[in-house]
Amino acid sequence: MDFGKFKYESAQKARESRRNQQLTVIKEQKLRPKIDQHDYETKKGHVSRFLSAGNKVKVTIMFRGREQSRPELGFRLLQKLADEVAELGYVESSPKQDGRNMIMVLAPHKNAKAKAKAVREPVEP
Repeated sequence: MDFGKFKYESAQKARESRRNQQLTVIKEQKLRPKIDQHDYETKKGHVSRFLSAGNKVKVTIMFRGREQSRPELGFRLLQKLADEVAELGYVESSPKQDGRNMIMVLAPHKNAKAKAKAVREPVEP
């Protein structure tokens, strides 16, 4: 076989495999344990927008000072957020304490991206 032909075919295969690859985007949302209700609703709106766009969301709760002795406050806040956005996504990794931060990852449901596209693009009659 000609080397040029082999090189061309391997480049075509590589291009085809890149086309079928799925790019995962992780968005991050940071919260504090003593967050106000309105601020929480705003952050929850951002999380739901990210999930409906088909992106994963990493929710981080940052503890400062004496808040570190009460990690259950952060755990409850993350559970509340996960319950409220359950129709858009699921908990991919449960809340874990990581030094001063508590981290949870939410992932969209498999068909969320298709639904979001259908809502954004109206069907012409």
